[in-house]
Amino acid sequence: MDLELTQAQLDMQKLARDFAEKDLLPGVVERDEKGEFPLELFKKFGKTGAYGYPHAEAYGGLGGSYVGYALAVEEISKVDASFGIAFSVDTSLYGGSIVNSSAPDEIKKKFLAPIAYGEKIGSFGLTEHTAGSDAAGCKTVATQQEDGSWIINGSKCFNTNGPLADFTVIYSLTDPALGTKGMAAFVVEKGTPGFTVGKVENKMGIRCAQVSDMHLDNVHVPAENMIAPPGKGFQLAMKTLDGGRIGVAAQGLGIAEGAFEIARKYMMERQQFGKPICKQQYLAFKMAELQTKIEAARLLLYRAALAKDTGKPYSVPAAMAKLTCTNVAMEVTTEAVQMLGGNGFMKDYNVERMMRDAKITQIYEGTNEIQKLVISGPIFR
Repeated sequence: MDLELTQAQLDMQKLARDFAEKDLLPGVVERDEKGEFPLELFKKFGKTGAYGYPHAEAYGGLGGSYVGYALAVEEISKVDASFGIAFSVDTSLYGGSIVNSSAPDEIKKKFLAPIAYGEKIGSFGLTEHTAGSDAAGCKTVATQQEDGSWIINGSKCFNTNGPLADFTVIYSLTDPALGTKGMAAFVVEKGTPGFTVGKVENKMGIRCAQVSDMHLDNVHVPAENMIAPPGKGFQLAMKTLDGGRIGVAAQGLGIAEGAFEIARKYMMERQQFGKPICKQQYLAFKMAELQTKIEAARLLLYRAALAKDTGKPYSVPAAMAKLTCTNVAMEVTTEAVQMLGGNGFMKDYNVERMMRDAKITQIYEGTNEIQKLVISGPIFR
């Protein structure tokens, strides 16, 4: 397995790193305090084509690799995980829904090209208050009209980018009696009558990311906005989530690396008992263990992204990467807070924010318990 990065991937990595350090780092603490999303910065980064980086040029993307995309999310998330998940949802959940769908090429381009360069923002509507890990609990229903259009009624929750989104992919049942066997998927455009933003969540972590309920009250959707016909929506959602898990794994890895680097620098400067605390063997050995876990997580992430790029099965590799990277993020950030002592508990040092951000990575886009189901299934076949 060749994990040598190409020049194009290295260029994408550097682009994201420079943007994170120069544009995102200033003000990151204040944005977290206020729960404000840096919309203008999101649009600015979008002008590079980053949000369409892994998607085909025919659909308005850059025709890059998923490895390069994962590198970008990783670099962004070292500094601002809220921006990282907004990026990931835009590209892998919304964009992935479009690219993986059976929609005609012209429809894919219509709904993807404006996203690729940050002109529009996308979101992904699958989760409901009755349908989290169990998608069969979906209550949103689409009813076809005589002219072929659809009327959708229902609600979605925990919709990242929801309040900002110009386009939202809504997964809906077409016949409640069929459950997910009748699920379809539609692109619903902002401003469509009856499509409204509900409660905007006040969150423990990723506070800058905009997450809300989305309500659909007799929302009329034209036939061409259906990107997965009845019976194909569930498969589209699951395939898209596999790609999304690579994005969340990259987010988790970035959080871990960001916290690790803050702790490393602090330990070299902080003096106790007449020497830098990095000279305390216990702490040095703890950092060695964390560094090893970070590197192991990195290999799983890049392996999953490479499998997707090369057309190999990536569902299990993506689940392994998501499980490992997010668990490592939680462990590293918790240890970083401890290593900084009282300072680690203070907002100015960033690691307490990173610890709060890390927690959700173990939950969304399939809880880590669900990842174990994905991984264990093939073991016994």
